[in-house]
Amino acid sequence: KLIVAVEQDEIPRLKALYERGLQNNVPGLKLLGAKEIQEKEPFCRGLMALDSPHTGIVDYKQVAQSYARDFQEAGGTILTDFEVTSMEMAKETSPESEDGLKHPLIVRNKKGQEISCGHILACAGLHSDRLSQISGCSPEPRIVPFRGDYLVLKPEKSYLVRGNIYPVPNPRFPFLGVHFTPRMDGSVWLGPNAVLAFKREGYKLLDFSAGDFLDAVTYSGLWKLVLRNVSPGLGELYRAFSLSAQVRQLQKFIPEVTTNDVLRGPSGVRAQALDSDGNLVDDFVFDGGSGSVGSRILHVRNAPSPAATSSLAIAAVIADEAERRFQL
Repeated sequence: KLIVAVEQDEIPRLKALYERGLQNNVPGLKLLGAKEIQEKEPFCRGLMALDSPHTGIVDYKQVAQSYARDFQEAGGTILTDFEVTSMEMAKETSPESEDGLKHPLIVRNKKGQEISCGHILACAGLHSDRLSQISGCSPEPRIVPFRGDYLVLKPEKSYLVRGNIYPVPNPRFPFLGVHFTPRMDGSVWLGPNAVLAFKREGYKLLDFSAGDFLDAVTYSGLWKLVLRNVSPGLGELYRAFSLSAQVRQLQKFIPEVTTNDVLRGPSGVRAQALDSDGNLVDDFVFDGGSGSVGSRILHVRNAPSPAATSSLAIAAVIADEAERRFQL
């Protein structure tokens, strides 16, 4: 991965990123000049770059399926299409019932089905705030969904990109900006932009949910975020509809890319955690509650990128937290 500075004012931030990487023992980090950038990425232009040679990508669908197999082989059961509507303690637990003592929590779905458990570990992504509320825990931070649309390089142009090329992050702006991502299948994704999604699982431009939309636009934290970022927000909205505007952003890094070289690609929805002051929550939020139910629940409220690539390391942190909270 190269993190590339294309403007002079980005260089101090790039150097600060380099220093933080060294402090965190990221292996192989190196600062590159303009000529060295082109040795790594012949079509990339920049003033300076941070080279992270051990950054990787994964096919997360295969990773998740592998986790599922491991879980099932260990005796676990995976339930899908199980929309949770309540979490509560069993009304009556017989003192003689060993199962009742071990599994006093009842989780019900909207079809009336239920499961019994001893503890709950909730990693609910786009619905994490709602699940927290259902369990009687805090609704903060709230989830505001942002859709990101990608472009894809035409296969015959994939030679323009060898590895991951990223912009220098700007802490004043809420999102990372466009980047170049080679995929496991050989395709190269470009983007994404970031615009408010009108549905929590609104992967298409016109997807709309009145409830999800009202949840977002009636939240004071969103308006505080918007008012602080009017100009970049309007820019993101414009690029959502203008292919040439998206390509101009990409040309800052690879000037050879043209609108004829790209196709519209897939979209994703980012489960952005936002506090009531309009601040983006950029790290893990672990919380639970008090009382008989809350004390048996651990909510993982925010797992930002690279949650997929770093999933094993993150799992270790979550497991340690669960052991500590539940005294397992």
